Amino acid sequence: MFGKNSPDGYSEVLPGIRIKTLTYGAASLMTEFLLGKDVALPEHSHVYEQVGYLVKGKMKLYIEGNPRILLPGDSWNIASNLRHKAEIIEDSVAVEVFTPRREDYMKFVHSSDISE
Repeated sequence: MFGKNSPDGYSEVLPGIRIKTLTYGAASLMTEFLLGKDVALPEHSHVYEQVGYLVKGKMKLYIEGNPRILLPGDSWNIASNLRHKAEIIEDSVAVEVFTPRREDYMKFVHSSDISE
């Protein structure tokens, strides 16, 4: 499966946070997040392991209460069920992979951007 670059197909999941599922397989899913400056992603946890990469911007990511400033090129891994939240310091773009595949994020697939 291939994902095609496109500015279309983003959905706002929280004010200032837009998401698009880029591609997926049987066991994993890749998403792109557009994160607005001064937005706070509330603390949460989930069963998915989450690996991320900051493409652009600046943010503070907290994992189990421990903060880390992230700059473009930085990456992270959040193990299953760990509490995490983020404060977006500058407009940012992040790419994250979730495993197992998040079925709830399948609704963010923009079908014209995916091909076999």
